[in-house]
Amino acid sequence: MTASAGRTYYSASALLPAAHRQGVFALYGFARMTDDIVDAPGGDPAAQVSALDAVTAGLDAVLHRRATNSGRPAPAEPARPPAPALSSEQESLLAALADTVNRFGIDPATFGAFLHSMRMDLPGTAEFRNRYATLAQLAEYTYGSAAVIGRQMLPILGVPAARADFGEIAAGAELLGEAFQLTNFLRDVGEDLDRDRIYLPLSELAAFDVDEERLRADRARRRTGRALRRALKHLIALNRDQYRRTTPAIAALPRRSRPAIAAAARSYSDILAEIEGSDYQIFARRAVVPGRRRLRHALQSAVTLGHR
Repeated sequence: MTASAGRTYYSASALLPAAHRQGVFALYGFARMTDDIVDAPGGDPAAQVSALDAVTAGLDAVLHRRATNSGRPAPAEPARPPAPALSSEQESLLAALADTVNRFGIDPATFGAFLHSMRMDLPGTAEFRNRYATLAQLAEYTYGSAAVIGRQMLPILGVPAARADFGEIAAGAELLGEAFQLTNFLRDVGEDLDRDRIYLPLSELAAFDVDEERLRADRARRRTGRALRRALKHLIALNRDQYRRTTPAIAALPRRSRPAIAAAARSYSDILAEIEGSDYQIFARRAVVPGRRRLRHALQSAVTLGHR
């Protein structure tokens, strides 16, 4: 599942020790499962909300059982209406996630923030939002959808909360998650627009005379106009600065896990260069980093960072 759904993610994770790699796959499998519910093409919103409720209830149950068996306090289970049954694949993914949470000591509360952001994508929920006025407003979404995943990764990568510099590394991990997310938004403007979602902050677009009507016109003719090119150039610069500011946190990771994260950061930030290389024609083709370049980043990171 991980290999087919996330090529950059999988290539970088291959550099991790086997036990840690399985933990990363468990986190990714859960994130992908919920994302597939939210982004199901032509999905019925009520059915999607019900399916997400089922996953939430299933997660609460497995985390409660794991915490009880380990002797740790169990996370509080919120009252929810009965949810539909999970599939066997979903049950397996949740069991793997619970094992990872228990083995590495991941904070269960971070999953609440993640699920909050997933609900922000679903019509019919109190949290639903499909337009973001400012970068600050978008940050509420990206905190749960991306930043907390960076924090969840740290115990798997060998960064204990007891480390004196844990706060700085955690801030960098959260920022890297947000950088990945903004790159996704820049690459997938057209696909998101087709789902009636605009993640790029409206105020940032408006500064370059881009409104929803102009976005839809560019999408319809599959051609990025001059105004949108300027806006994308600006947002790519902001995104690159995010990647730049994660460098100290990546450098502070343990030697065995540093190459994987460095390779992922390089490969994902290369998507920005692909967008630029196409003259910002995000509606004509999807920006993809060639597999050989992802492999090269992985090998370079393993050689140059793994021995420091």
